[in-house]
Amino acid sequence: MRNRSLALTGAPVSASASRRQHGFSLLELLVALVVIVLVTSLASLTINSGGQDILLETEVRNLADVGSYALDEAQMTGVDYGLLLEEEQAAGETSYSYRWLERHIDGWRGPVSGKDVFARQQLPPGIALELELEDAPVVELSLDEKKKKEEGIAPQVVFYASGETTVGAINVRQLDNGELLWRLEWDLLGRFEVLRRGEPETEEDEDE
Repeated sequence: MRNRSLALTGAPVSASASRRQHGFSLLELLVALVVIVLVTSLASLTINSGGQDILLETEVRNLADVGSYALDEAQMTGVDYGLLLEEEQAAGETSYSYRWLERHIDGWRGPVSGKDVFARQQLPPGIALELELEDAPVVELSLDEKKKKEEGIAPQVVFYASGETTVGAINVRQLDNGELLWRLEWDLLGRFEVLRRGEPETEEDEDE
């Protein structure tokens, strides 16, 4: 009878199998939750970082496109256009921006037409601009309070009605460590070249 009873009931159920039947333990649930949060955070960080890179690239390429447009407008209208880069200090933070100007008889002013195209642009936090001109390797971008209040501040880069441009380059860097992210170069005829990390694009980059 005893042997028959064992055959009917089968082998004794182990303690671990009994726990599995009652579900996961609290410790197992906590470990799973930590893993999920960690993976989600890493994915979010990657997406946000990639999004910032895309926005910055768009900003740099837009600057090149508007520069070409400004030179075309200068030749068509017979009026010189200018690009003014600015470094500003506020609440202990450094920020960079740029705006477009148009030469008038009494000095430089904001463009009368194409205000949307020539709108002032603010660079994202943590991004710095560095201007190089043919006759000045490093150009000071900060304006003192007196100059800010003055009318007709002259731009550093001029797009002349004759079809020529102040030769130069703009380096876009990480503000904290100076890492070069983008470099925008142009020649006397206003031909722009956008360089990722200062290097020309290779065939592999284009395929990506």
